[in-house]
Amino acid sequence: IAGGTGTLGRGVAEELRSRGHEVRVLSRRSGQYRVDLATGAGLGQAVDGCDVVVDASNDSSRHAAQTMVEGSRRLLAAGQAAGVGHHVAVSIVGCEQVPMSYFRVKAEQERVVSAGPVPWSLVRATQFHELVAGALAAAARWRVLPVPRAALQTVAAGEVARVVAHVAEGAPRLGRVEVAGPEVADVREMARIWRSATGRRALLLPVPLPGQLGRALRRGVLVSQRPDVTGTVRFADWLASPVPVSR
Repeated sequence: IAGGTGTLGRGVAEELRSRGHEVRVLSRRSGQYRVDLATGAGLGQAVDGCDVVVDASNDSSRHAAQTMVEGSRRLLAAGQAAGVGHHVAVSIVGCEQVPMSYFRVKAEQERVVSAGPVPWSLVRATQFHELVAGALAAAARWRVLPVPRAALQTVAAGEVARVVAHVAEGAPRLGRVEVAGPEVADVREMARIWRSATGRRALLLPVPLPGQLGRALRRGVLVSQRPDVTGTVRFADWLASPVPVSR
């Protein structure tokens, strides 16, 4: 599992181990299988002998394309050389419709995987509860929550991890599986829910998003109209659960 130390990758690793599979966790911080997708260092040895590669890696920096696009090419090449029979990549619902560099990188990563030399499956998910809670917690340090108008359909990362594990166990689909949360909500309403659940005092500050980005988010490009799998844990319930919450 490339990116096996991240929010999703950890969950996928735990889920596959619970099903009796041998799992290798690949990341720059991994003890045994230390790899760097941006350079390819360590990839050959890490995937040697593997049947399936799951790419749950992520990079939101300005070097995102080097990690996720070129890194996918390196990971696919290493997988082909090692005889990997199934490459499972994780992406984002609607990424090709969002005019932001990170989402363009994710869309390009999808194209690289679908044109690559290893039979593949693509799991697309909506935004994670964890991502939204973390972003709100970071903003609340300044006692203000700048929130745009945007429709989201957030899902718990653990529920996505189970879908990724299920897909990894099966035959390559040569297509997408979409996972989405159980409800669609505006970011402003989610901020109110988060503030109430955490008890944080922060002013809700509506922020307009002009241009193509604002129009895209308002019309719900990050929402899945017909997901293959719908999660069951609502954002409010996730916040109220024993799962650690970003505060």
